[in-house]
Amino acid sequence: MTLLKREQAAPVPGAETPDLAAAPASVATGAAKPSLAGATRAELADALRALGTPEREIRMRVAQLWGWIYQRGAASFDDMLNVGKGLRGALGERFSLARPQAVSEQLSVDGTRKWLIRLPPVDGRSAEVECVYIPEHDRGTLCVSSQVGCTLTCSFCHTGTQKFVRNLTTAEIVGQLLVARDRLGDFPGRAPPADGKVPGEGSRFVSNVVFMGMGEPLYNLDAVVEAIGVMSDGDGLSLSRRRVTVSSAGVAPRLGELGARSGAMLAISLHAVRDELRDRLVPLNKKYPIAELIAACRAYPGASNARRVTFEYVMLKGINDSPAEARELVRLLKGLPAKINLIPFNPWPGSPYECSDEKTISAFSDIVFSAGYASPVRTPRGRDILAACGQLKSETEKLRARARLAALED
Repeated sequence: MTLLKREQAAPVPGAETPDLAAAPASVATGAAKPSLAGATRAELADALRALGTPEREIRMRVAQLWGWIYQRGAASFDDMLNVGKGLRGALGERFSLARPQAVSEQLSVDGTRKWLIRLPPVDGRSAEVECVYIPEHDRGTLCVSSQVGCTLTCSFCHTGTQKFVRNLTTAEIVGQLLVARDRLGDFPGRAPPADGKVPGEGSRFVSNVVFMGMGEPLYNLDAVVEAIGVMSDGDGLSLSRRRVTVSSAGVAPRLGELGARSGAMLAISLHAVRDELRDRLVPLNKKYPIAELIAACRAYPGASNARRVTFEYVMLKGINDSPAEARELVRLLKGLPAKINLIPFNPWPGSPYECSDEKTISAFSDIVFSAGYASPVRTPRGRDILAACGQLKSETEKLRARARLAALED
């Protein structure tokens, strides 16, 4: 695979930037060696056993590898100075620490970054997902994908127009966080990029992770739960589980299992208060209607005023934005520890909807807020690079064409 050189000049906001050869840790080499970047502790133990490591040393060696991979962001086994030279060599012969490949990077005028990430081929087929980083002054949020494409076909969501290909593995989900931390200089001794925003001094550049990218996380539950376990391990990436949020379109029967196994915060893509409308906006509602979904949310493990369930509500002009619907939303959620995120609709090419006007959104928010619920209106981020909520869709063929052209011009 030919890697494209990064332009030396700072990228124009909103423009695409090809692969960055200056960030080798975020590039998969295409070699046949399996990568241990993104592996669980059990998988690291199995890799060590395959090398003949004595059983009495496995726990210690796993701890060493874990710290180097996830705490320090090691890109090579040679960097692991407290691991014996012989073991480092054996690991290097059989395995790699390659991340998925960042095919392109786009930088929004507001500092949001979007990466198109190419995954190692499975059964000879390559695939790409999109991953978005949203910086604030006091935190940095990474929006990760859990599937290639999506099966749900929500009518207002661009991702839903992309054909489902497959679930991501645990390593591929964790790999998105590793790529982001590599690219942002969010490992010890690394420098942040000079061409965009990161949180203020003393803050981790990636402090929050939201499963709000491509795919329905609860249809890939095992891998999502394992990935959260890796991300939240205190000896490695060390994210707080209260800073990991899983967003679902409403797979009601699996919500309890998600909460019990992951301890993650829950967000629900609600978007309507009547089954007739939600059936059109979120077709999954035909299988798990609103009453069943809300009952599952009330039973979500750990839900409390300190761990509120977030309900996402995209504001669609003339569709779901009336005062009557705001009042019904309040009635629907009565007694449930909840927060309602009002999301101005983010347009995408060919979308059949328009965003509600500011006055309508404000009136809707006032009704919800007056009933005692936090109802922030989410500020659209990354709209100019199609990185905002509901806009993710990997334009694979276009990017491949651009990559071929750039390679010829290199």
